[in-house]
Amino acid sequence: MQKPILKPFILAILLLFSGLAKAQKPDSKDIIGTWLTASGKAKVQIYAEGGHFNGKIVWLKNPTYEDGKPKVDKHNPDKANQTKPLMGLNMLKGFVFDEDQWNDGTIYDPENGKTYSCKIEIRDGNKLDVRGYIGFSLIGRTETWFRVQDIK
Repeated sequence: MQKPILKPFILAILLLFSGLAKAQKPDSKDIIGTWLTASGKAKVQIYAEGGHFNGKIVWLKNPTYEDGKPKVDKHNPDKANQTKPLMGLNMLKGFVFDEDQWNDGTIYDPENGKTYSCKIEIRDGNKLDVRGYIGFSLIGRTETWFRVQDIK
């Protein structure tokens, strides 16, 4: 007598898990918002523009030097950019959403003036795994960023 009940129960469990798997797949726009970097030194606002996703610095823990002047991109290899403020600097460029992650973009590190290839994955809707690398993604570093309230 228990066999007829067992089949619908198993079917219901399978449908539940298949529905959860689909619900967890990210949407391309899930990345849009403001994110606190792993170091806690900056917040980066990620936005869509022309079919790509980019990110700019919108908050710095220490936005000025000791003399009160705004921090600038002093490590930039292009001397013309070394006097530009870090606030508003586009550090994420050209990301394209591909199924469950954002690829083909670059990340600029203003602390050393270097640009790296980058891919981004979202976890739990509120955590980004940002992986910068040279050449192959196996050789690189991943940081976790955390979603914060958008800066208005």
